[in-house]
Amino acid sequence: MDLTDRGHRRHHTMRESLESAMRSARGGSGLAQALATVRTIVRTQPGDAEARTVLGFLLSQAGEHEQAAHHLGRVVAVQPKDPRARNNLANALMQSGSWQEASAQFRTATELDPGYRPAWLGLCTSLMHGRDAAGAVQASDAALRIHEPWPELMMARTGAMAMCDRVENGIADLRRAVERFPTHAGLRGSLLLALNSTGGTADDVAEAHRGYARCVTAPPQPPSRDPDPDRRIHVGILSADLRTHSVGYFVRAVLSHRPPGITVTAFSSSVPTPDDPMTAELRALCDGWVDVAVLDDAALDRAIRDRGIDVLVELSGHTGGNRLPALDRKPAPVIATAIGYPNTTGHPCIDWRFVDAVTDPPGTESRCTERLVRLDPCFLCYAPPADAPDPAMPGEDAPPTFGSFNEAKKLQSETIALWAPVLHAVPEARLAIKSRSAAEPAVRASLLARFGAAGIESARIDILPFAADTRGHLAQYARVHVALDPTPYNGTTTTCEALWTGVPVVTLEGDRHAARVGTSLLRTAGLGELVAPDAAAFARIAAELVRDRERLVRMRSGLRGMLASSPLMDAPGYGARFHDAIRSCWREWCARSRA
Repeated sequence: MDLTDRGHRRHHTMRESLESAMRSARGGSGLAQALATVRTIVRTQPGDAEARTVLGFLLSQAGEHEQAAHHLGRVVAVQPKDPRARNNLANALMQSGSWQEASAQFRTATELDPGYRPAWLGLCTSLMHGRDAAGAVQASDAALRIHEPWPELMMARTGAMAMCDRVENGIADLRRAVERFPTHAGLRGSLLLALNSTGGTADDVAEAHRGYARCVTAPPQPPSRDPDPDRRIHVGILSADLRTHSVGYFVRAVLSHRPPGITVTAFSSSVPTPDDPMTAELRALCDGWVDVAVLDDAALDRAIRDRGIDVLVELSGHTGGNRLPALDRKPAPVIATAIGYPNTTGHPCIDWRFVDAVTDPPGTESRCTERLVRLDPCFLCYAPPADAPDPAMPGEDAPPTFGSFNEAKKLQSETIALWAPVLHAVPEARLAIKSRSAAEPAVRASLLARFGAAGIESARIDILPFAADTRGHLAQYARVHVALDPTPYNGTTTTCEALWTGVPVVTLEGDRHAARVGTSLLRTAGLGELVAPDAAAFARIAAELVRDRERLVRMRSGLRGMLASSPLMDAPGYGARFHDAIRSCWREWCARSRA
């Protein structure tokens, strides 16, 4: 009897320790200590599946994804019929980038228990990231034959549909889902992100963004701060993309060129990847770094408040991995949005939006819920990858080739209508398309069919293969003479990369931020002659340029130096403007607080 009682007490104590470790990790108060505690339990109780599951979860949060998969795989080995064990393993595999293995585990989990919704969501997500967007849509269709729609699945489904060149269908589904779940922030944000790729009027898209306020129901409770306009201020940078990602390259100048009166703490909401070189570089440029992917919205709110952030700059908007709901109670007295999203956020607690006078000219303020700060001449500063190949020209016998390395979701009807006259004007020309999903058979077929409807034969279109690394990706620009910018959602990183490899980009000056980014980038780089005021001029500029080989040769050898000496790559100047803007926002808050 005594032995049994002691066994029950030990079991109860172990469960309390596991629950305490999970609470500590989720609350952000001690991941390292939680790991140490659970590792000790697993060493003493190696056959306990619950302890090993908790260890796998904590290892994933620490970025040790392979170790997490190892321990969760051992749980599956002893519980092969448990769909939750399969789901846990699949999540760890997905975080390590093992998309196919993750999909296999998620699929098995759905077969073991078709009613287990997380496995369906994971299957859709892993297939999409594993470059099987069509399979992801099929998985979501299968889930919806069993379950009523739920927000997270609809968000993943829409992302997969966008990759499948079915943005319009995805938007229709999202509109119905938002009607059903009107206050779900992620669902409404997915709709807003998708609307940037379509041809609705700028005012209509802005009005849709203002509707995001319906998702913010909690009253703001901004913290009090010393309203001294000239004191050292603590700036927080919140992003899911402080890694090898477009935002990582653009934010580098902000972190590496800042005045002495500013302290910077980064709040990284992507799952840690210890071997990511960009993460390591950005972390070294910050005074503090907090991995917050594991934190729920309330814990992230506390983390920002507890560190005394004066000005918080969020870099995601409604893009994937954003943490906008964590801002609902306004964890910093001043909040701004910058770099990562091409529109207003619609969030009532975000005070400022950093743009420029080209992307958001005077007179467009009414489209934004935030007040605008213009970082002229350009709201961005490009930092190229160190391993970019030297510019290389296509061979003299190569046919004139236009190109786009933008995601397929940007190549909607408006873009095809803009590009088709270019290809008709140069009937011997080809079009090279490269995107993460364009090589998938279903996506390729859809793209070719839509170009075919515009009179462009599929034999003239080359779908370039996926490149495993940045250098290989950039090397494929050697096949392109002239890049074409999509509309109404321009390229950003793709435009800068094309110029860095010596490839000129032709853009159409549009009527909203997303459709004017190309104009801002080209004018800042000194290439305003490549900005077309209308579709007819776009076709003329592109056709004349692709036939002028001497000019193209000069550009191929000279664009990199031209870009490097332009304000678009003036990191010290951009950093100074960015931090002057932060200080200006802070001073405005101080003046209001002291009034």
